[in-house]
Amino acid sequence: MTISSSLNASVAGLAANASRLATISDNIANSATYGYKRAQSDFHSLVISSGYGTYSAGGVRSTTSRLIDQQSSFATTQNATDLAVRGRGFLPVTTASSLNGTGDLPLFLATTGSFRADANGYLRTQTGLVLMGWPADGDGTIPTSARDTGSDLRPIQIQTNQFASEPTTRIGLGINLPATETEVGSSGDPLELAVEYFDNMGTSQSISVTYEPTVPVSPATGLSNEWTMTLRDSAQGNAVVGEYVVTFNDSRTGGGTINTVTTVSGGAYNPTSGSFTVAAAGGPIDITIGVPGGQTGMSQLSDSFAPTGITKDGFPVGNMTAVEIDANGYVRANFDTGITRVLYQVPLVDVPNPNGLTALDNQTYRLSNGAGSFFMWDAGDGATGDIISYALEESGTDVAGELTALIQTQRAYSSNAKVIQTVDEMLQETTNIKR
Repeated sequence: MTISSSLNASVAGLAANASRLATISDNIANSATYGYKRAQSDFHSLVISSGYGTYSAGGVRSTTSRLIDQQSSFATTQNATDLAVRGRGFLPVTTASSLNGTGDLPLFLATTGSFRADANGYLRTQTGLVLMGWPADGDGTIPTSARDTGSDLRPIQIQTNQFASEPTTRIGLGINLPATETEVGSSGDPLELAVEYFDNMGTSQSISVTYEPTVPVSPATGLSNEWTMTLRDSAQGNAVVGEYVVTFNDSRTGGGTINTVTTVSGGAYNPTSGSFTVAAAGGPIDITIGVPGGQTGMSQLSDSFAPTGITKDGFPVGNMTAVEIDANGYVRANFDTGITRVLYQVPLVDVPNPNGLTALDNQTYRLSNGAGSFFMWDAGDGATGDIISYALEESGTDVAGELTALIQTQRAYSSNAKVIQTVDEMLQETTNIKR
């Protein structure tokens, strides 16, 4: 049986090298395919037990695997939603065809993808892969979601004509009041200042602030250093929402700084933070005027009335201009008014054995028993890496190495074919003995 075993071993060698040639051709064909993971064929000897002094060739077996856990270099692009995973982890994606169904969306994994908004606003690739993430609440926070199931994931949909505004919640009043207005003989005319703010609908409103000096009635009393500050809200028909009596320090070391603030109406003044809260029509607004003895906020110096620094948050209604995804997977929409809103968070899916995933078309993978149970991490946390935008992962094919392996495979295939030819000649000689 030695000659027959030699023939069988060579046939197995032809089949194994043909399998290796298939992986090499696949690798070379995908040398320019973004996100492609190289396939590899490994050979394993097959040993057949023989009696003492005899030998039977067992041959060779081949197994093919895809090196999914091997990462390639990155190519920079001009698209903010071209994504690649740097380090461990996979992007969760689904298929565009499944969006029309009513059941749960199938979960697939990818390491890179060029995602762009389609006619319905879904971020998808040209091959129909749709990026998924956890949707944010109205205030931009991401609610707690299950990490071991994809049931909370949603296709990321961007409305390009989306509008957004942000209400004002804080105003800082940096004002210098003229000290000369609180001396004997001054006019006592109030000074007025209007500060714009934005309500919950993005509409422009204003807080009118009136500073009325307390003028001494007797020359002997000199400067009073006292002002009555009244705040009115235009959204409430200029109703008074706060009134405070502010007294300034006139000492040599602290002249011009706030000494005391007495609350007449409105939210109580907090000397630690230097602020109080007024009830505007759209909700409470914190007004900061400065702490007693502080060098910022309101002051009383010289004879000029001038704003030294008015600060506030909030924005009017604006149009969305761009969408970006940061390293932690937060999908942010930028608006022309300067607002940035979090819309989604893209997690990274991790499995114990990435090479055990089932490889599918378009550089995607499906979960399998061989890969183990999956868990979704925040990008940059746990065992996973982070997300790079404006980048795509290049192919894992080393063309020079594949061509070298191609030559080796060709030689091995020819050698096995030569063995078959030799066995055939030996069998022919055996047949000729009978003649």
